[in-house]
Amino acid sequence: MPVPLITELSLLKAIWRQQPLSAREIHERVEVELGWSYSSTRKTLERMLEKGMVSQHVRHGVQVYEAVLEKVDTLAAFAHDFGKRVMEIDAPLPVTMFTGSKLVDEQELAQLEQLLQHWPDDADETR
Repeated sequence: MPVPLITELSLLKAIWRQQPLSAREIHERVEVELGWSYSSTRKTLERMLEKGMVSQHVRHGVQVYEAVLEKVDTLAAFAHDFGKRVMEIDAPLPVTMFTGSKLVDEQELAQLEQLLQHWPDDADETR
């Protein structure tokens, strides 16, 4: 699974909270956090569309976006990548680091714990 860039993750989080959304609606939700222009949001959405992270279709005459990447799977991949690559941790990350998150509910937290505890071997990831 591709690990999104931090800016792509910001857009995905906006989409996961409410979808489908137009590029303008997504931009309004991330503008303060990212501090960039509407054209930057559009360009990032185009790259995410090319990477297969989001899908695009017309709804009521407006182009809208929906997440293709599943939230829990993506968060698990992001956390695993951070733990392994940034923190150099070979053991599974504790799910307690996500406690209190506004992004995941209790059911998603349990799914996240399962994914992090049973992550495939690195050899399997390169296939």
